[in-house]
Amino acid sequence: MRILIAEDDHILADGLMRSLRATGAVVDHVTSGSEAEAALLTSQEFDLLILDLGLPKMHGLDVLRNLRERGSHLPVLILTAADSVEQRVKGLDYGADDYMAKPFSLQELEARVRALVRRGMGGSSSLIRHGPLTYDQAGRVASIDGKMVDLSARELGLLEVLLQRSGRLVSKEQLVERLCEWGEEVSNNAIEVYIHRLRKKIEKGPIRIATVRGLGYCLEKIAN
Repeated sequence: MRILIAEDDHILADGLMRSLRATGAVVDHVTSGSEAEAALLTSQEFDLLILDLGLPKMHGLDVLRNLRERGSHLPVLILTAADSVEQRVKGLDYGADDYMAKPFSLQELEARVRALVRRGMGGSSSLIRHGPLTYDQAGRVASIDGKMVDLSARELGLLEVLLQRSGRLVSKEQLVERLCEWGEEVSNNAIEVYIHRLRKKIEKGPIRIATVRGLGYCLEKIAN
């Protein structure tokens, strides 16, 4: 799960990033509306935008309006001052999916984030099933035939991406983009190492991570 936070309050943003990273999310942060606009115009894929409305350089509502006018269905959670009812209404009318009034509980925010990401991926359940493999996106726990699989945070992130694109090819570049925050360097060789480790732990029975040389990987179910 990759999240973009657009928030100019550095203390609040730092708390949000720490909280969300602790859940296994990849989190990037911008401090102005113009930076948020630029980030959203890149080829970077995000699963969720957490958007403060009172941003400098470009108001959050303008960022949201432009996003929807481009036809993007990216889930957006807006953050707003407790007394700004008019802005909340405008945000929802402009296409926001949810809002939270400041101050708020981090625990509640994490739950809303999980719900919005699930909705954005077209599901209401946090569980993804692939043959005997089950992955709980909320709890970040993988199991095979009901037995928990011990995976590192990076391996869980890799598995999540492959499961969300089950049966489709995922390039190394896409994996790096989904697993790494801005400024974090992860080489293609490192991706190969993570894939190798993940294979050893989950390739049991009818589960296989196929390699398409020079192109990427694909999570497959092997017919019995």
